[in-house]
Amino acid sequence: MPLNLFLMIKKVPHTYVIIFLLILFSAMLTWILPGGEFARETVTVNNVQREVIDSHSFHYVDKSPQTWQVFSAFFKGFENTANIIVFILIIGGAFWIVNDSKAIDMGIYSFLLFARNLEHRPLLNKIGVDNLIFVLIMLMFSIFGAVFGMSEETIAFIIIFVPLSISMGYDSIVGVSLCFVAAGLGFAGAILNPFTIGIAQGLSNLPLFSGIEYRLFSWVVINLAGFIFIIRYARKIKKEPAKSPVFEEDAYWRERGNAHIENLKFQTPKIAWWIFGVLSVIMIFTAFRFPVTELKIGNGRYPLPAIPIATLIFLVTGFLSLRKTVHYFILTLLLFTIVFLIIGVMGYDWYVMEIATIFMALGIFSGLATGKNGNEITKLFIEGAKDILSAAMVVGLAGGIIVILNDGHIIDTLLHYIAQSMSNLGKVASVGMMYIFQTMLNIIIPSGSGKAALTMPMMSQFSDLIGVSRQATVMAFQFGDGFTNMLTPTSGILIGVLGVAKIPYEKWVKWIAPLMAILILIGFLLLIPTVTMKLNGF
Repeated sequence: MPLNLFLMIKKVPHTYVIIFLLILFSAMLTWILPGGEFARETVTVNNVQREVIDSHSFHYVDKSPQTWQVFSAFFKGFENTANIIVFILIIGGAFWIVNDSKAIDMGIYSFLLFARNLEHRPLLNKIGVDNLIFVLIMLMFSIFGAVFGMSEETIAFIIIFVPLSISMGYDSIVGVSLCFVAAGLGFAGAILNPFTIGIAQGLSNLPLFSGIEYRLFSWVVINLAGFIFIIRYARKIKKEPAKSPVFEEDAYWRERGNAHIENLKFQTPKIAWWIFGVLSVIMIFTAFRFPVTELKIGNGRYPLPAIPIATLIFLVTGFLSLRKTVHYFILTLLLFTIVFLIIGVMGYDWYVMEIATIFMALGIFSGLATGKNGNEITKLFIEGAKDILSAAMVVGLAGGIIVILNDGHIIDTLLHYIAQSMSNLGKVASVGMMYIFQTMLNIIIPSGSGKAALTMPMMSQFSDLIGVSRQATVMAFQFGDGFTNMLTPTSGILIGVLGVAKIPYEKWVKWIAPLMAILILIGFLLLIPTVTMKLNGF
């Protein structure tokens, strides 16, 4: 066999190819497995009605083998997940406009300048200013990962944090950890991430972002473990820089120095003040219209003047940020987009349409505030949608697998067989098996939204059969999807990050493998209470 052909066979197929092969495999199963069905009933859980399986109602029916339907399944898959696909495209386009403004770059750089001034404080110097700076930076990126799924954006920050960490006496691995690994920790311990938690819960018919209390606790535990690992490594390299596994590769950055840092200019176009005025009028009108919001946290209801308070704070912070620079104003818009997202979800039952709408507004107003015209904003939006199009398409394509299984009348048969095979494992072992399954699948399909569309409709129903909360199944997906994003070679983001940082993949794997082992174990331990304790939203 020629070497080139051998390498082609060994190469990991494209995600689309993998999904199509899974569709073919699913169609083949419709010829092998008998048809079967469960009766379903509508129940009310956490004040939300949802359709669940009656685990004692399985019966065999005539099977319906699938043939040419492997092609029509794509159409049906896109049709069934259209709302999620549009949601992803809108958010991708909006964030591209925000990123183009360099507002996030400005915020990070200004934060670093402020943090360095802390060295003159004796108490902080005794604690360790570098450690404090690292924790604050990682905490910020972890929040970004947990709240809106920051991932691809971290590539842009590598060129800032890698040279910065080296100039402080550390290495490129520390620089990558400050943004990419920190965002990955937040992504894995997601709190409000619409790309993972939002989609997985939506496909599982769960209230959007429910169970936030325990996910917040899990996020803290995951970050604590990750931060300690990174800081201990940083301290070791600070003492003996030559012991860094990438000491030779970092010569590139040591020779380059800090000349690469972009000299962003503080400026506020007049149009930004007009945008502030328009938004202020809109928010004041909304505050008068909705003076009190009943926020739902778990099963509790808490009436608060959330919108008036948020509006008042926006008026003050928006004015102050504009006096400094439009970049800070855009960061303020981003912050209050997240604030109103939380209010909307917890107080007004917002779902993907409303969330996509508010992010669309963020993108448009950010573009206008920087002086861009309609054509320029449109071009940026299209570029952002194009950049994230592959993730959106994976959702539709993966939906085709469920279409084949449903139309072939074997999805309930599979659930019945899996439930029987795992029925004697116990709840802890069952949720552990789900976790392992999602972790292994992430190595092949690194798209979180794609895996949610692929697995959650089935796994959520399977959890009903074995008496495990659907929320526990979502968390098994969340952890399984999150951790290995920092390791799998099929992740274009990881490969891009390492390429910019000049870190060989094999050296990265050697360094991060112990951290992965720790995080995966912690993930399993955090899943145990979801099936052994009574938790809000579970």
